[in-house]
Amino acid sequence: MGNKSNGLNAGKSLRRRRKIGRLHSKAYVRRLFDLKTKADPLGGASQAKAIVLEKIQVEAKQPNSAMRKCAKVQLVKNGRPITAFMPGTGALKMVDEHDEVIIECIGGKKGRAKGDIPGVRWQIIKVNDQSLGDLLSGKLEKARK
Repeated sequence: MGNKSNGLNAGKSLRRRRKIGRLHSKAYVRRLFDLKTKADPLGGASQAKAIVLEKIQVEAKQPNSAMRKCAKVQLVKNGRPITAFMPGTGALKMVDEHDEVIIECIGGKKGRAKGDIPGVRWQIIKVNDQSLGDLLSGKLEKARK
């Protein structure tokens, strides 16, 4: 038999036992103390506005040897700097420094980095209120600032 209390007055010790047991669960602790929104630069939001600080190239993880095109951006809402991926061929030419961009989560496992780009969890979806996908396909021309 287990070590659990039982009987008429066992409710308090069973509740305490359950509470301690739940604190061993990583998912429960993250939810209980709201750690997702505290650690997340976007503050729990799905998208955020940012300003491009510089364009950089990030080396892909092994066994790939590509240079992934990314940008260092600073969030407007809280001033935190993060690295965002620029998806698509030629995206590097469409994004300039000091452009206003909208970023969103790339969607890797459990909010972590996706694919072979180390430490990059966000991607650029809009540049100066124009869709990056439309700019790359030629449907739109980049607006003058």
